[in-house]
Parts: sequence; structure tokens; C-alpha cells
Amino acid sequence: MTGSEHNASLPIAVVLLSGGLDSMVTAALAQERGFAVHALTVDYGQRHRLELQSAERIAHQLGLARQTSIALDLRAFGGSALTDAIDVPKSGVGDDIPVTYVPARNLVFLALTTACAEAAGARDVFIGVNALDYSGYPDCRPEFIASFAETARLGTKAGVERAPFTIHAPLQHMTKADIARECARLGLDPAWSWSCYDPTPDGLACGLCDSCRLRKKGFAEAGIVDSTRYHA
Repeated sequence: MTGSEHNASLPIAVVLLSGGLDSMVTAALAQERGFAVHALTVDYGQRHRLELQSAERIAHQLGLARQTSIALDLRAFGGSALTDAIDVPKSGVGDDIPVTYVPARNLVFLALTTACAEAAGARDVFIGVNALDYSGYPDCRPEFIASFAETARLGTKAGVERAPFTIHAPLQHMTKADIARECARLGLDPAWSWSCYDPTPDGLACGLCDSCRLRKKGFAEAGIVDSTRYHA
């Protein structure tokens, strides 16, 4: 756990900080909205472990109030190209849910983030999902976020005592170009974040996985330079 001194008068928000572009922008937006940001980062045995380093870098660069990292090795379940011996697809973004979907990942991670928030006395949880330019994951949809908020109300002491959590998804209806523009507006360096699912041995983003393609497309459409180093 790392952290820095923060203004005790600020309300606390817990942000799920993966280390990706979306989570970085979400953390900065939470700060902009006047929250002392506590970040939760999950090491789930993901193939693209460089994102964990990026999460630490983002927390440092933004001066977040606290970052907590926990290990929850989902390789024990497998079932995803990110946690199992399955090739990451490189042929382009399709219409079906891809093999990079990690079973129930955001359901599990939002539960952890809510638990972290309840322990910290926070009532605001931020997650960087979006439902426009994305890979079709079911746990990025607005219906899921709304349903989880109700589950959190029913299944926590805070919810039962009529102090429910607000689940913020500020990027929910943004395109990747919109997110790239927010990144620039907030003065963030895109290279602080990591999106690639299948980095090369020398630490470059592959440029061909769904996540790389969506990121590159967003910055190109926004007319903003992405400082990330790509292999292709």
C-alpha cells in the first residue's frame, strides 16, 4: 500500500485503477470532481503485467491519496486469453465477445472496490468502463453498472444503513476519441498508461490486439499524438 498526505476534508472515492488509459482518465476525473482518490489495483495474473507498473506510475504522477494493490490470481480459473494459454487475437475487433474477456472480471473487481470503499468510509466508487468503442464485454454495459449499484445497496452494511454507494462510470458513453481528448485536457501523458494485451518481449505495445487497435483509433480520430511505443 502506498499513499501521500491529503486534505482530510475531502470526500474519499475509491477508483479501480488497472493502469490502462481509461482508468487513468477516470482517476484524474475523480480528482477533478474534488475527491481524495484511493486507488485499488488488482494483480489477477494477467498476461499484460506491464499495466501493474503503469498503475503505480499513474498513482505517483497524479499524487493520489492512496494506492492499494492486491493479488487475486485468476489463472486458477483460466478461460481467457489474458489468464490462460490462449493466443490473443490480432485480426481486428469483431462483433462477438472475444477470448480476451475474463469471466466476470468487472463483477469481481467492483465487489472488491466496493469493499475497499466501505472499509475506508467512502461512498463513491469509480470505474473506467465504456460502452461505445470497446470489445463487447458484457460487464461494461450501463445495465450492469446500474444492477451492481443495487446489489451493493442490498449487500453491504452501508447500504442497509441507508448510506448507499454511488457507482460512477464517467466514461460510460464516451468514444475512445472522447477519452483521448479528456486525457489531453487533463494534462495526462498517454505513455503513463498501458493498454496492450500482448506486449512484445522488449516491452512495446503490440499494436494489433483489440485494445491497441481501439486505443490507436481513438487518438487518431481525436488528432492527438499517443506517446505509447507500438511494435506495429
